[in-house]
Amino acid sequence: MGASSFQEMWRELLPIGRHSESGGYRRFAWTGADGECRAWFEEQARARGLAYEVDRNGNQWAWLGDPAAGDAVVTGSHLDSVPDGGAFDGPLGVVSSFAALDELRRRNARLTKPLAIVNFGDEEGARFGLACVGSRLTAGQLGREQAHRLTDGDGVTLAQAMEAAGYDPDAIGPDPERLARIGAFVELHVEQGRALDLSGDAVGIASAIWPHGRWRFDFRGEANHAGTTRLADRRDPMLPYAETVLAARREARLAGAVATFGKIAVEPNGVNAIASLVRGWLDSRAADQDTLDTVVEGVERAAREYAAAHGVDLDVVRESFTPVVEFDHALRDELARILGKDTDLKVPVLGTGAGHDAGILSGTVPTAMLFVRNPTGVSHSPAESAAEDDCVAGVLALADVLEGLART
Repeated sequence: MGASSFQEMWRELLPIGRHSESGGYRRFAWTGADGECRAWFEEQARARGLAYEVDRNGNQWAWLGDPAAGDAVVTGSHLDSVPDGGAFDGPLGVVSSFAALDELRRRNARLTKPLAIVNFGDEEGARFGLACVGSRLTAGQLGREQAHRLTDGDGVTLAQAMEAAGYDPDAIGPDPERLARIGAFVELHVEQGRALDLSGDAVGIASAIWPHGRWRFDFRGEANHAGTTRLADRRDPMLPYAETVLAARREARLAGAVATFGKIAVEPNGVNAIASLVRGWLDSRAADQDTLDTVVEGVERAAREYAAAHGVDLDVVRESFTPVVEFDHALRDELARILGKDTDLKVPVLGTGAGHDAGILSGTVPTAMLFVRNPTGVSHSPAESAAEDDCVAGVLALADVLEGLART
């Protein structure tokens, strides 16, 4: 049944890409660990007699039924990770999808629509700095030339990485015909917060994804000797950067939003050298667009004041942005109806500040999301967790949803 197959698959996938010292995962796009995850996905698809294919953008698909029939019900998520990320973010959705299919077969469910499971590539953006690359390409939200210009920290381009992994980077681009086959996409994901833990529910339904983006702040000063340069003579970009980090926390707190400088690059990056460049990346998210704008504008305004006070130049570049995503209301309501059928169960509906492939596809395909309880609320960390009973509850909920959508 679905529960036992979930446990077996989870044990198989768990060691792949796990770092021995941190205990976290380093499954970055188009690396060896990513390749192992992709091989695992193909193996699961073929073991179930599903039609396996890889699309032009490197996303993996496993089909039950004829893809060309249209109005397909699709589920899945991603298998890549952030640096030293947790085991559940992404993989829980993929493993649960295969386990839900096993559960449907155990029930002898009669489906009248094609069903597919997908693994979207490079969702986290950990290597090339842009999230949801596979789904963005498919939905036409990322062009081929722009994608080819993406580079990792070692100067390797996305095109070079894809080619090295055995895929054709010149084939990437929008895939409207594929999206036209999809009648509904439902992504299961571990909750990245504690709303379900606080409400006492194992499973919830997503209402919307907060608007969010990434901004790069380049503070340019003057490199000099750390031991011989008077404080008064310095143009040290680290100082306005540090003040800007605190400003981001302040602006977010005042607005009821979130803002984080979680990545930094320093040149020349020497212990005994004053930096010439400090480059920091701001991630900010809020429940609505006006609030997000207020936070980012406040952070940039403060950063420019701090930079000017220290004789430092500043450039601010928005590298990515996703507007608020309201999941399809009719589909969301249908999920609630299916999960509450024949019971008094009222499944909680909650928003999220995290981006997902479902959010990218929502502009073209009716999309919905299920969340599985995370008792600590910790995510993007080795401490990320979900109880086995809750994972099984997620599998059964997903199976109910897929059966309800694919036989109507």
